[in-house]
Amino acid sequence: MTAIGTLATHHVGLNVTDLDRSLAFYGEVLGFETLGEGKEGDSRFAFLGQDGRLILTLWQQAGDAYAPGRAGLHHLAFEAESLDHVRAAEAALTARGATFAHEGVVAHHEGAASGGIFFHDPDGTRLEISVPRGAEGAGAPSGSAPTCGFF
Repeated sequence: MTAIGTLATHHVGLNVTDLDRSLAFYGEVLGFETLGEGKEGDSRFAFLGQDGRLILTLWQQAGDAYAPGRAGLHHLAFEAESLDHVRAAEAALTARGATFAHEGVVAHHEGAASGGIFFHDPDGTRLEISVPRGAEGAGAPSGSAPTCGFF
């Protein structure tokens, strides 16, 4: 077997039901810039990123909302620079009417330094914005919670 070296995530592609609605959410609320848009057959798509680096591709080709019980994506997690940035995202999401899995910043597990917010995009896709440290004072949704806020 040939070693392929270390791999890192380049970008994530999400299916969405309404590209314009998703572009507004990921752009206006989460701060992603549109790097490009296009059409392939009946599907529209957009490349989103930060500082010119591709992070997310949205594909308008889904007929139904996200289904957590199906195989595939469990949740998509973003790491923020600081807990203040997580709280700023929480305020922007709250103003936008986003739904949260938990109220406020929660720790990944009881006593953990890492934690964040857990919420849903317009199609119900589960998203997380967290920090590796700084959440020491936040409680966990459950003492035996896994390292992610979606159970």
